[in-house]
Amino acid sequence: MTVQLPIKLPKAKKREVRSQFGALVYRVKNDELQILLITSRRTGRWIIPKGWPMLGKRPAVSAGQEAWEEAGVKGEVSDQCLGVYSYYKTNTRFGTLPCLVNVYPVATRKLKKTYPEVGQRRRKWFNPKKAAKLVREPELARLIKSFDPEAMGLPLDSNSESE
Repeated sequence: MTVQLPIKLPKAKKREVRSQFGALVYRVKNDELQILLITSRRTGRWIIPKGWPMLGKRPAVSAGQEAWEEAGVKGEVSDQCLGVYSYYKTNTRFGTLPCLVNVYPVATRKLKKTYPEVGQRRRKWFNPKKAAKLVREPELARLIKSFDPEAMGLPLDSNSESE
């Protein structure tokens, strides 16, 4: 089980912190756990799909919607939050915003070739160790490294397919 470490957002006032919901997209292929990372639109750095809360949708459902829009993932989303990580969202109309991202696991069933942001991002599967090294946020790296879907009773369907 992952232990949530304290989140530090230097210089952030309570009212300035925004919430987002993220998807830790995974699959098991050849008995090996893989994590799907995508690139951010502006800088091209490796991230997980994430976005703002959606009116009337549970956090996990919002995370699943982001996985679809940003990575073309169709899968099973768990309501079990894996943990939280922080980052600063830059170049918003409000300037730089400190964000806390609640992360939900998404077991991949299908990876679609066409999806809303297909031309804006790259996506790639990595083993957890490599994925953790590629993301910039230390808390997210810890969540990825310690993620064990089997121990959490999450689906391990290794029959995910690409279209």
